[in-house]
Amino acid sequence: MIDRPKIVFFGTPGFAVGILKALIENNYNIVGVVTAVDKKAGRGKKLRQSDVKQYALAQEIPILQPKNLKSDEFIADLEDLKADLQIIVAFRMLPEVVWAMPKMGTFNLHASLLPAYRGAAPINWAIINGETETGVTSFFIDNKIDTGEILLQEKVAIGIADNVADLHDTLMELGAEVVLKTVDLIVAGDYKTQKQPDKALTNAPKLYKTNTSIDWNDTPINIYNKIRGLSPYPAAWCNLISDKQEYKLKLYKTHIEEVLHDQEIGSILTTKKTLKVAVKGGFVFIDEMQLSGKKRMDINSLLNGFSFTKDAKMIPS
Repeated sequence: MIDRPKIVFFGTPGFAVGILKALIENNYNIVGVVTAVDKKAGRGKKLRQSDVKQYALAQEIPILQPKNLKSDEFIADLEDLKADLQIIVAFRMLPEVVWAMPKMGTFNLHASLLPAYRGAAPINWAIINGETETGVTSFFIDNKIDTGEILLQEKVAIGIADNVADLHDTLMELGAEVVLKTVDLIVAGDYKTQKQPDKALTNAPKLYKTNTSIDWNDTPINIYNKIRGLSPYPAAWCNLISDKQEYKLKLYKTHIEEVLHDQEIGSILTTKKTLKVAVKGGFVFIDEMQLSGKKRMDINSLLNGFSFTKDAKMIPS
């Protein structure tokens, strides 16, 4: 048994930082970090370092940023770290030559209760689909995406008002606990794995413009869940027309009223302090939104500076 195994950590976004930070603060032996290459971002197109890289630099941990995970140079550099165990959190799919390298194996932390919500955006889709429960899963990597044998799972409730930011932070804290427990079990050799079924219960595909728009013909609760499931990022969006001018807007916070009505679907009704959209079986009240070219604001602030005409309505995206 190895008392303090050498660990290489793979990850890129802020979610992964929370896990890496827990490992460092609990004195696990992190000998290297693998993260995405720096990318140009913003209007100035300046190179931006990943969240994991920024944290690793501050901790003076060796960093690898391969463009090609199969390149001879990267494989050699990774071998030089002599990892006993590799941990993957929010990183891209690894080739077998990488995940099969360490003697103790390579495990991944996924932000869902596998086999549910395999894929790139499990936190978003759990909320979008109106789930009341989700969790995290640690599992050994294999040659497919999120299909390996399960090590540990922990559940957490999803509140009816939770958005992605809320659930992200909850799962990051829970995920840190599960990763530490998983490492300890692997080091002790005291674990049993559970095979997953071949078919996922539900999938969590990447988020694109096409699957983040709002269909105002949907029900109030489905629209409400989609908006909070995409808030604050990347944000649900739609188009509206007012005074013959079309606007693109992003939606961040809403509440709903389920009631029969005879209003045209998509029509907008306003008072001095409220804005609601007629949908199938009720109304969606918009509490926070962002018009194209404007900053995000609450509905009171928006109505103070923007007037909707009587024929204003949401239109198909």
